[in-house]
Amino acid sequence: MASHFGAPMVHTSHQMDPQSSDDNPYNLKKGEVSTGTTIMAIPFDGGVVMGADSRTSTGTYIAVRISDKITQLHDRIWCCRSGSAADTQALSDYVKHYLGQLAIETGRRPTVKIAANLMRKLIYENKDNLMAGVIVGGWDPVEGGSVYNIALGGSCIKMPFAIGGSGSTYIYGLIDAKFKEGMSQDEAEELVKKTISHAMARDGSSGGIIRTVVVTEEKNVRNFIPGNKLPYGP
Repeated sequence: MASHFGAPMVHTSHQMDPQSSDDNPYNLKKGEVSTGTTIMAIPFDGGVVMGADSRTSTGTYIAVRISDKITQLHDRIWCCRSGSAADTQALSDYVKHYLGQLAIETGRRPTVKIAANLMRKLIYENKDNLMAGVIVGGWDPVEGGSVYNIALGGSCIKMPFAIGGSGSTYIYGLIDAKFKEGMSQDEAEELVKKTISHAMARDGSSGGIIRTVVVTEEKNVRNFIPGNKLPYGP
């Protein structure tokens, strides 16, 4: 079973010809389907807040309601995954392995930039075989809290904030209006929760609960907001 969460959002049918470019613009394999997600990250003074919804689907069928799309890559480095669940899980495992090796060889923690570029290299060099859009974020002594967005084709850009997945198209206006440089931890956390909840309300392919992680120099704090307590509204 091919489970996906991420942009682009495509509803497919087993009756479609997988070889037809008109019916299959994203070159999905026979029987493979793609749906959506909402992922987001905002750095603040002292760390970063990352969040995601929890819906994993196969076509119009919700396979998992409470999946975890936020994966730890190293002590203070995490990633939010969108696209093919299998592809992004494999990529996260590779990057986690390489970062662990690097930390042992150098005797110090890897930076978020190194993790992002490892992820970029893997996605870019295998872009014809993968569907993966990833946000890498965390804290390190060099840059503090930072966020990098790695798109489907493998481009890697450091961002003041990052959003991704099919639900992101519904919330650009909201985050443009609410985001500001130099946000506090509480402000960043509140904006992540509110923005993802609005995306979940509008995007049929995003849903479930909101999972978050707050990464600082001292610790990682994981949290979730159940579906009946989403901060949706003005």
